[in-house]
Amino acid sequence: MNKVAAPKQESAFKSQFASFAIPILVLTGILIYMFVLGNPSNFENNDPKGHPVPEGVGHVLGLIYKGGFIVPILLSLVLMSITFSIERFLTIAKAQGKGNAESFVRKIQGHLSANNVDAAIGECDQQQGSVANIVRAALVKYKEMETTTGMDRDQKVLAIQKELEEATTLELPMLEKNLVIIATMASVSTLIALLGTVIGMIKAFSALGTGGAPDSVGLANGISEALINTALGIGNSAVAIIMYNVFTTKIDKITFTIDEAGYSIVQTFAEKHKLNK
Repeated sequence: MNKVAAPKQESAFKSQFASFAIPILVLTGILIYMFVLGNPSNFENNDPKGHPVPEGVGHVLGLIYKGGFIVPILLSLVLMSITFSIERFLTIAKAQGKGNAESFVRKIQGHLSANNVDAAIGECDQQQGSVANIVRAALVKYKEMETTTGMDRDQKVLAIQKELEEATTLELPMLEKNLVIIATMASVSTLIALLGTVIGMIKAFSALGTGGAPDSVGLANGISEALINTALGIGNSAVAIIMYNVFTTKIDKITFTIDEAGYSIVQTFAEKHKLNK
């Protein structure tokens, strides 16, 4: 009797992606802050301690640089949101397979109705992806149960259901992996932005409490720092929330497709073998 191959496991690269990507992105954020935003050409008299140049891209970059030491942290979080969103997009797109998932399920149902299990397995090989892997595992078990003796119909149905559950357990965690990082970006970005805002306002109020005439430059710099950090953090949080919801919706759709295909396989087997109960 042939043993059904389990769905493919993650490669070492994918399984360790977050552990080496996060430090690299943090370093990248720091380097962007120091050498791109802090480029002397972005400031008057080529002095990063001075004001940003009056206009152009350099003005924007210099203005962001003035956000202070919180900026490289927020830049790192922005890079993480972008990187892990791209990684999840590619992973989920691959999991969906090469063709339309709904059309794939219809074809499987048609082949099973025609009692052509081999053709249904062939459709899985063409479709590929997580849905196809799970359906293929169930179909191979379906074919195996058709020739198995010593088991009644209910036992065979349970065996197919168990195969579906095991294959699903192996595949779905791959889809949900790293989503927690994107969700974390949504909350942490706001908190760190709030920290930057508070620090900026402390500097602004310190400029007011000099004992003499208010330090207008210090006041302006403090408020500017607070607003820059707020804008970066809230912007990144909004993007992270949107991407998290997009990916969870896609995963829910994949899960529904798997459930639909699995239900069809089990019910077809039970119907065709009801006389052998």
